Amino acid sequence: MAWPSNKAVSDETRANWVERYQDSDAAAGIETTEDFEPFSQRNDVFTRAFWDPSVRSKQTDGFFSSYRMKASYRKGDGFRQKDFALRNASWLISDIISNRGADKGEREGFQAPIACDTPVAEAREEIDDPAMMAAEVKRIARFFGADLAGITDMDERWLYAARVDTRDFSEAENALPEGLSSVIVLGHQMDRELVATYPSALAGAATGREYSHEAAIVIQLAAYIRNLGYEAVPSMNDTGLVIPYAVKAGLGEYARNQLVITPEFGPRLRFSKIFTNLPLAHDAPGKLGVAAFCDICTECADACPAKALPFGPPEVSAPDDASAVKGVRKWTSDAKACFGYWAKLQSDCAICMRVCPFNREFTTWKDRLWLRVALSRWRKWALWWDKRSDRGKRMKPKDWWKEAP
Repeated sequence: MAWPSNKAVSDETRANWVERYQDSDAAAGIETTEDFEPFSQRNDVFTRAFWDPSVRSKQTDGFFSSYRMKASYRKGDGFRQKDFALRNASWLISDIISNRGADKGEREGFQAPIACDTPVAEAREEIDDPAMMAAEVKRIARFFGADLAGITDMDERWLYAARVDTRDFSEAENALPEGLSSVIVLGHQMDRELVATYPSALAGAATGREYSHEAAIVIQLAAYIRNLGYEAVPSMNDTGLVIPYAVKAGLGEYARNQLVITPEFGPRLRFSKIFTNLPLAHDAPGKLGVAAFCDICTECADACPAKALPFGPPEVSAPDDASAVKGVRKWTSDAKACFGYWAKLQSDCAICMRVCPFNREFTTWKDRLWLRVALSRWRKWALWWDKRSDRGKRMKPKDWWKEAP
């Protein structure tokens, strides 16, 4: 099968990237090789499920139709009609936004950026202090409901080489306005008790709720920036890979379970982003100690029912792994195996998030103490402590429903 090509990179462009990003990459723990290529979104495993026979099946068709209440409901706990009903309701706002551009092949927030509903104001607010403006943007982000906010530069390496036309799943131009200089990255905390019920359709409500939250938040924050007279493009899963931007924005560190671990919420976050030319000071990335902890911990890989997570050290992905970013040394999952399990469940799976030792309530002094130890040279003791607790134990979905008022 001929895969969509990723973006060919000239030696000159590659040299410019090395010169520009080598210091911030080192601080963020990002390592690219000479084989690096920006990723084509058509190779994303969720998009492949629509056009690639090696991924698409009756199970994957059932997975997508279940989000339209066409699931084969089971008597099993967590997969009853009420569980799917809550999960799908939680996605509704995101669905309304993403379906607006369907006639143009633009699934907003997923295969295309979210269309701006407000023009850029003709009068432009003068920004004398980018650091003060950055603080203001973060304050407004929190006002609209974001749990975390960080800002990094417009690193074009993580933009998709091409986006997807959802009418026929062909490649489409991934165009952004000229002159964008910053990426505002927002974190949205997932409900801890719902996450504790993974794997279940009920748990999927934790994911859907945050997609609906982030859709509203990025639209509002982008509108604020546009009202100041600057470009702002609201974005969720579309346009570029959000994890590198989140790490470069200093929000957390990449982990074995393919998630960004943050000191505030561990792995329980969804991320969104805004591309803008508003003058903003950028946050500095930093190695927290998460990768060093992951070097000795395999709890996520041990618990993965699809055996999709790696056990060894970070590696450059195999050339034939179409859904992996080429030329990046990191922990990489078997995307087909992971999504195959999702399709079997007819819902998303985040067991790796639930069992992660960083999945804690860091408002408590005990968990803050654990975090301090885990990010230190005493990390082996923190892992020993975690393995002897019931912290990552699954909550029965029926028990979550019992707790409802």
